[in-house]
Amino acid sequence: MALGDCWKQLSWFYYQYLLVTALYMLEPWERTVFSILSRVKVTLSGFADAVWRKRRRLVVNEPVQRAGSDSLLISVAGMAVYTGYVFMPQHIMAILHYFEVVQ
Repeated sequence: MALGDCWKQLSWFYYQYLLVTALYMLEPWERTVFSILSRVKVTLSGFADAVWRKRRRLVVNEPVQRAGSDSLLISVAGMAVYTGYVFMPQHIMAILHYFEVVQ
């Protein structure tokens, strides 16, 4: 019973991941490629951060000079801005068509 509940929870998290990233619209092989590349990017960012900290001999949670961990933040912010730039006009136009503001 506990294994079944665990599987349901993991399935629900995976479903949420597909919805949030809009991967449910892709074919299975495209989904796999995207997921692998995303995990590689996060792993390499973490590895680069660890190497940078080791070379600078920094403590992991040191608040000063966090340039290595900021690279991931910049990447996520860049992706968010790009996604907004690409998809927001389409959504706004769809809303305006729905409310018949634009024909």
